Amino acid sequence: MELELRHLRVLCAIADEGSVGRAAAQLGYSQPAVSTQLRRIERHLGEPLFERGPGGVRPTRYGAEVVEQARDVLARAAAIGHRPPAARPRRTLRVAATNSPMLSGTVSRVRARLPELTLAVTSVYASSRIVELLEDGAVDAAIAADYPGMELRHSAAVRHRGIVTEPTFVALPARHRLRQSPQVQLADLAEDAWFVTPDDGAGWPGVFYDACAAAGFTPRTVHEWLGDQTQLQSMIADGLGVSLVQPTLRPIPHVVVKPLVGSPLWCRYVLAWRPDTVFDDVVETMVRSATDAYRDLVAQAPHLRTWASRTWSAAGA
Repeated sequence: MELELRHLRVLCAIADEGSVGRAAAQLGYSQPAVSTQLRRIERHLGEPLFERGPGGVRPTRYGAEVVEQARDVLARAAAIGHRPPAARPRRTLRVAATNSPMLSGTVSRVRARLPELTLAVTSVYASSRIVELLEDGAVDAAIAADYPGMELRHSAAVRHRGIVTEPTFVALPARHRLRQSPQVQLADLAEDAWFVTPDDGAGWPGVFYDACAAAGFTPRTVHEWLGDQTQLQSMIADGLGVSLVQPTLRPIPHVVVKPLVGSPLWCRYVLAWRPDTVFDDVVETMVRSATDAYRDLVAQAPHLRTWASRTWSAAGA
């Protein structure tokens, strides 16, 4: 006889099961058939391969060598014609992002979840400019901002999806006259100087001035500011003015962050992308990563959690 792969499988099954009967059941053969095969193999090789006992069978020293060789042959046979899966080629995802504290957490999560992607991130303040970069194909995806009733505008070459809509809070000096108020009326800040970021092409600062007008005043002094948040907070701490801020902002010493009564201002962060260069699985990963990153920020913002618990419980009462 000539040894075939089916004979090697019989030997390995007997060694694995420690019983001719269990090996037969595992292979789908009858026990007599497996016993006959084993005797033929042993006659062919000229030596016993297994020792029989009341508890079953176990390989002889020679049998253990044969079984080891059989396993190697079966593994090599199984690998014939099989190629290892090709590694997915690395590609660069070009991402633009407006000012958002969720950016760092989003990027780190996307990198961990999609290791085949290399992210190249560009800071772009104006959401209108972000749309231009997407339309021109200069970037593939972006985190942008818009405002209620002023949804981000773009052509059919770009899509967008909301990540989170958040109320806008106000940062005050810790010695401000309203420092003890749990919430601040926008009208009560009519006499304060304001730090206001420039036009973002998506509705800001128009929504701020509209809210002030609705509250019955026009800001007296406005400092246009686009720069480091820590430096901004340092100027607020020194009493140089107040500023509308994201509710997840972590204040430095001598700065307090307060919600506005009635939440007159809201901002929405969106993921925008080009569907011709960004696949659906990447979109889903980016949205999930941004949502998780924002959840972490909320966990570190007690003023936002307090506002949310008070607001939602009152709404549901």
